[in-house]
Amino acid sequence: MLPYDIRHPEELSLLRKPRDPKKKKKKLEEAEDDNLELEGPLLTPGSGSIYPSPGLYSKTMTPTYDSRDGSPLSPTSAWFGDSPLSEGNPSILAVSQAISSPDILVKLYKPQSLLDKAKINQGWLDSSRSLMEQDVKENDVLLLRFKYHSFFDLNPKYDAIRVNQLYEQAKWAILLEEIECTEEEMMMFAALQYHINKLSIMSSDNHMNNSEKEVDEVDAALSDLEITLEGGKTSNALGDITSIPELADYVKVFKPKKLTLKGYKQYWCTFKDITISCYKSKEEAHGTPAHQMNLRGCEVTPDVNISGQKFNIKLLIPVADGMNEIWLRCDTEKQYAHWMAACRLASKGKTMADSSYNLEVQNILSFLKMQHMNPDPQFIEPITTDINPECLVSPRYLKKYKNKQISARILEAHQNVAQMSLIEAKMRFIQAWQSLPEFGITHFLAKFQGGKKEELIGITYNRLIRMDAHTGDAIKTWRFSNMKQWNVNWEIKMVTVEFADEPSLSFICAEVDCKVVHEFIGGYIFLSTRAKDQNESLDEEMFYKLTSGWV
Repeated sequence: MLPYDIRHPEELSLLRKPRDPKKKKKKLEEAEDDNLELEGPLLTPGSGSIYPSPGLYSKTMTPTYDSRDGSPLSPTSAWFGDSPLSEGNPSILAVSQAISSPDILVKLYKPQSLLDKAKINQGWLDSSRSLMEQDVKENDVLLLRFKYHSFFDLNPKYDAIRVNQLYEQAKWAILLEEIECTEEEMMMFAALQYHINKLSIMSSDNHMNNSEKEVDEVDAALSDLEITLEGGKTSNALGDITSIPELADYVKVFKPKKLTLKGYKQYWCTFKDITISCYKSKEEAHGTPAHQMNLRGCEVTPDVNISGQKFNIKLLIPVADGMNEIWLRCDTEKQYAHWMAACRLASKGKTMADSSYNLEVQNILSFLKMQHMNPDPQFIEPITTDINPECLVSPRYLKKYKNKQISARILEAHQNVAQMSLIEAKMRFIQAWQSLPEFGITHFLAKFQGGKKEELIGITYNRLIRMDAHTGDAIKTWRFSNMKQWNVNWEIKMVTVEFADEPSLSFICAEVDCKVVHEFIGGYIFLSTRAKDQNESLDEEMFYKLTSGWV
């Protein structure tokens, strides 16, 4: 593995740069010229970096070989350079570039609705055809993106480029409001971004002296985690394996569709296996529950406000005629973390006996801790010219508060992350991005068989979601684990997915080739199988067949 190569390049793809239909073509061209080097992960076809150079890459190009062992380099290596990088001279793709001017954000396209987000996904290039075949011209700008939101074996020791590219993709998604987040979350992201910018401009000597320590610490933590997941004896990670853990506590429950005029009602709730049972009191817990919910296949969405001490869990549970909506309200962060982690596992058909449960609880608590605002005047940095809130938060909050107010809040939030190393801050940013409710959902406009109007379909790493185009609410969810097969009628451009115990799903894609949707389904099936097998040796031929429609 060469130091400038990106491991697992099958997770990446190329996306055409989205254009604002309201702007004139001339203005768009001017904006592209201004932002070419500053918009994050960009790729000009045929270039050895993110900067423009002539020529187009295609499958017919002559392979490049490693001079040390004669092995052919991957296409990713050919894109990002033609000679190994010397020590102390890291790839430009591994270094985060701070946004130098708020004008850059102003000029970039920001989707205003879910329909706009769906239109962006029209731009994914076909992995089975060359760029020339898809009318990509010389000096056209393409975006290099992690397409599948399923990141395998992310290791800071080997993945400096990969971690940085994920951080950049997450950063721009948040700043351009491609993914929703709360005000507290936005200030946390801004504080992390500010911290990363500060560390990135340190002298190369300091960076080199500290980098080895940073990698060693993170690598040690990952090794401990690996031992835990593989069944080691570290810190009694497995606990009592003779019984499945359970939760039992008073939790407030709300059914918005049935009890619209009533508020939350408190129940004694027990969480066993993947089922929540609600009793009127603790004393009645041995009798028949007032309500019972099986969470397999449900949608789990957080609704948290740290300052308001609101810790809600929104559940959309599959029923015969769609999804049943139920909200749970917890009293404390600790209670919320345990119940949220249990709900997320139960939605995948897993219990709290799963080895990932405790790690999920800790990740949730860590995510909440970073959002706390406990200013200590002794440690808050004075507001200086090096903090530019217009480059750290999305336009929505710039309109809501004055720059000085935002700067003060960012510096308050910075106290929670100020001791993090560069690689740890990037990893925390990525993890926080992954914790957002909308993370990993790729939207497409589609017309379902039997339906009269166009709707949204969302594709994630483990399921398909039929969604309301205006609110984004899930109407119906289908899990890949329940899928028997899928195929495409290429004549009428219809995708059909068959399931084990429910009717098949058929839809025609609107404004996008069904080949793109086929690639997403095939890609996620391949990546989930690989992750389950924990096998790094990739069957690239099978991946190509799955995503190109051969099987």
